[in-house]
Amino acid sequence: MAFRRNDRGRGRRDEGPRRNERIRIPKVMVVDDEGTQLGVLDTRTALGMARERGLDLVEVAPNADPPVCKFMDYGKFLYQQKKRAQEAKRNQTVIQIKEVKFRPKTDDHDYGTKLKHIRRFLEGGDRCKVTVFFRGREIVHKDRGLMVLERVQQDTEDIAKIESRPTSEGRTMTMMLAPVKR
Repeated sequence: MAFRRNDRGRGRRDEGPRRNERIRIPKVMVVDDEGTQLGVLDTRTALGMARERGLDLVEVAPNADPPVCKFMDYGKFLYQQKKRAQEAKRNQTVIQIKEVKFRPKTDDHDYGTKLKHIRRFLEGGDRCKVTVFFRGREIVHKDRGLMVLERVQQDTEDIAKIESRPTSEGRTMTMMLAPVKR
């Protein structure tokens, strides 16, 4: 990145590689737009050749000795780079962590509903955090909370693997489930 002064005299950073007149090195290694090496040339000569072809002279390897410059349409290059970044962003999958909370006294019907949610999250490719929350004197019966987590584990073993075993922290007991790759 080149450091340049704007019209108010304060410095600002220029984005992207140096190109055309911003290349101030006397000699550069030149590669044309087809990828053929033209050898080490004077920067002014290389710039003139690029202008004849209607292209820009862009510094692609500034740390090489001598620096490597290439003939290219810089606007088209930026456009293609932007499109590639958008395509990569579109193709990436974001895995979220979904949380389902139980109580040690959760009834069978409520358990079934919450289990459906867990299965839906796992089939959608998300990780699931299963939490048992204890209130008041329920904390004395941690074994009941552990039974709930083990039941969830058994009911989802066909589509999930345990990422972290049940752990107790304060008034909660948690377990992480991750979807099994098919």
